[in-house]
Amino acid sequence: MKTTESIPVGAYRRQALNLFCVVLFALPVIRSYPARGQTAPPFKERYNKIEYLVPMRDGVKLYTAAYAPKSMPGKHPIILERTPYGAGPYGPEAYRGTHGSKHFQDNGYIFAWQDVRGRGRSEGVFVNDRPQIIHSLKPGDIDESTDTYDTIDYLVKNVPDSNGRVGLWGISYPGFYAGVGAINSHPALRAASPQAPVSGWFLGDDFHHNGAFFLMDAVGFARFGESQDVSRNFTFPAMSTGADKFKWYLENGNPAQLTENYFKGTDGLWRDLMEHGVYDEYWQSRDLPHNMRNVRCAVMTVGGWFDAEDCWGALHVYKATEAQNKGVYNTLVMGPWFHGMWAGTGGNRFGDMDWGQPTSTYYQEKIEFPFFDSFLRGDGRLKQIEAQVFETGTNQWRAFPAWPPRGTKETAFYFQPGKGIATTPPPSTGDPDSYESDPANPVPYQGGQVRNRTREYMIDDQRFASNRPDVLTYQTSPLTTDLTIAGPITSDLYFTSTGTDADFVVKVIDVYPDDAPGKLASYQMLLRAEIFRSKFRDSYANPRPLAPGKVERLTYEMPDVLHTFKKGHRLMVQVQSSWFPLVDRNPQQFLDIYAAKPGDYKKATIQILHSSSNPSLIKVGVLPSAKP
Repeated sequence: MKTTESIPVGAYRRQALNLFCVVLFALPVIRSYPARGQTAPPFKERYNKIEYLVPMRDGVKLYTAAYAPKSMPGKHPIILERTPYGAGPYGPEAYRGTHGSKHFQDNGYIFAWQDVRGRGRSEGVFVNDRPQIIHSLKPGDIDESTDTYDTIDYLVKNVPDSNGRVGLWGISYPGFYAGVGAINSHPALRAASPQAPVSGWFLGDDFHHNGAFFLMDAVGFARFGESQDVSRNFTFPAMSTGADKFKWYLENGNPAQLTENYFKGTDGLWRDLMEHGVYDEYWQSRDLPHNMRNVRCAVMTVGGWFDAEDCWGALHVYKATEAQNKGVYNTLVMGPWFHGMWAGTGGNRFGDMDWGQPTSTYYQEKIEFPFFDSFLRGDGRLKQIEAQVFETGTNQWRAFPAWPPRGTKETAFYFQPGKGIATTPPPSTGDPDSYESDPANPVPYQGGQVRNRTREYMIDDQRFASNRPDVLTYQTSPLTTDLTIAGPITSDLYFTSTGTDADFVVKVIDVYPDDAPGKLASYQMLLRAEIFRSKFRDSYANPRPLAPGKVERLTYEMPDVLHTFKKGHRLMVQVQSSWFPLVDRNPQQFLDIYAAKPGDYKKATIQILHSSSNPSLIKVGVLPSAKP
């Protein structure tokens, strides 16, 4: 085996992933990879492994493992993944499995994995979600875009039998590196596929949604990226798999208490989360969609409709790439998947839903491989399909020349007296609906005992919440014809509160009829849910308190859908002010929540208005072929 430079293991060893982080955050992606391609033995028979220390422009060297076919004549393209999760196993005889369709191996593709700066066996300092340099580069300036450029430049010149073309891919955090690597693209980079890319850690991915703090994900990933000196002395309380996490977080889930008891003095992501409670320069500089400029390669962004981590990222990276890079081949793929599910085998089911077909296999064979093969081995004349998306409800793949689809009719569904929903505005007067939001008794984010943060919550039956007094439930009459909605859902609420801050969770639900088969009888399938912390209603950077008792308006966009409510089903909307322990509790007082004390958490009475002058509603795009 060829090694371009001796790699002293001890000198480049970095701390392993914190086990707690892996289990809660990275595992959904890592778990899917072995199923994605071939197991190590047959791969090892067909491929040689070469380890490199690739020099960056500032002298730092990054560990990179390339796997080249042993007996495939001709020149071959390279598929590269850059990752903070480890490019190992390390050593010339230690092999990993491959990604994607078996057609990649059958056609002699070269596979490469790289440890990003400060991770695995790469030199340098790791920075979480490293900011992109937006000014003109000066000598010695580096970011993830320059590291990708330098890596590609080295690989095409040094990997045997390279055809000089490179593809870039990755899921979740590696998806971020695939996206940022397309910025200021190297000429040899012909195709990039950011898949569920980490994109906006304050606006919509992972740790915040619209400023609301996603507590369970943040705790699970809090130690990632810390210095070895700090992490060496850290112990986290044993929390057995069967423990009631709702109870545990209720007793320990105040961010200030968690900092004091478990994260005091740490220098990782948790500290940054606590110190940057508004959309300041820290978060703005890490906004991947905003930075998707000067892209000169084909881009295929991939996401899952039911991705609990990075659904927002996929949709917004596609949208920003389209807007900021005129003329570039740019396409979107969205399937009925949880985080990374498209990388596994089959893909017939998720939760209680049966899609009736192997959606993941279809994606790998019919979408992913043809995309890369066209640009890395072919002439790049692949006919562009702007959006290849799976329509839930009817369970079929559909292709559109634009996303959201052209010709949708913007339709408002108004809340009505008596908890109804209709496309006609509510009457001129009507008593508002109200509930008491009590931080000591928050609405759980799923039914039954909360053991861990599940991925199924994105699609779960919502009957557990329907009859709670602190959840308002509105629904249509049974539909007389199919209703197909496409694109983003806009929530538009008129409300009052006795507090000076409040969270609002709006859930859009497909209610199955009573005579649906098996467990789907009367099932309330969560289609889309999103939270908004109301103090950010005017600005994420400059929060503003509510005026107690004053009518306020909160309008925000929820991630896109493509879904058909079948005839006989109902469209339901639930409104609530807590989603625990998925999201931390709002004290319902205007203050720095990350410094709040237990005594700061107060009850508040929330009113949702629905009159002609204050019409609360959701707004959707209805495809012309289906009318409400």
